Amino acid sequence: MTLSPDEITLFTILGRSISATVLFTWIVMALLTGSAWLVTRRLRPEQPPSRWRTALEVIVQGIEGQIEEVTGRRAPHLLYFAGTLFLFVATSNLLLVVPGFHPPTASLSTTTALALAVLIAVPLFGITSRGLGGYLRNYTRPSIVMLPFNVLTEFSRAVSLAIRLYGNIMSGAVIAAILLGVAPFFLPVVMDMLGLLTGLIQAYIFSVLATVYISSATAPSQPPATGPAPGPAQGKETP
Repeated sequence: MTLSPDEITLFTILGRSISATVLFTWIVMALLTGSAWLVTRRLRPEQPPSRWRTALEVIVQGIEGQIEEVTGRRAPHLLYFAGTLFLFVATSNLLLVVPGFHPPTASLSTTTALALAVLIAVPLFGITSRGLGGYLRNYTRPSIVMLPFNVLTEFSRAVSLAIRLYGNIMSGAVIAAILLGVAPFFLPVVMDMLGLLTGLIQAYIFSVLATVYISSATAPSQPPATGPAPGPAQGKETP
């Protein structure tokens, strides 16, 4: 029993082995890109929306609304990044029910790459939004003593994202394989349904965590609180 699609070599191109992780990642990307192109290729303001266009708009508006709910403000700059993360992870996990498909999210290399993308996106969004000095000041709050701990926190976030996503997908595949040998007729159907639900939850959690991390890096600095303007001295009579 293979625990990761990295262990499955499908073919070789120019002396380089193409694993199941690489091939199925290409398939997911091609599926998402082709679907988006097919739905939007005849997009016209005067043309009534089709069912596929309506479904796509519902997905996009749902992601946009969730981002706004998490950040507390409109954040269109997060829609493309967090939305792409959600769609890629969700599609990879949902295709688990296709016979012979090995989800690339069951590979530690894929989940690590996704986590590194979040790790790189956090300072990029932060510097773009607040400037280099404003972003770097986050690492010295509440004091300069916290600098190494804040830097360590950034890397631990990436590690936790990768291990959490990989562990959940891999454990589901392992449990399904074990139950397949115990009861090959009924339990795999149940495990596939649970796998679909778990895959959607993991895609949601992964994209929400990425949104939270980026939102905290791009949040505007709060100005120092100022008290109310001093009024007339209490206890004194006015003429």
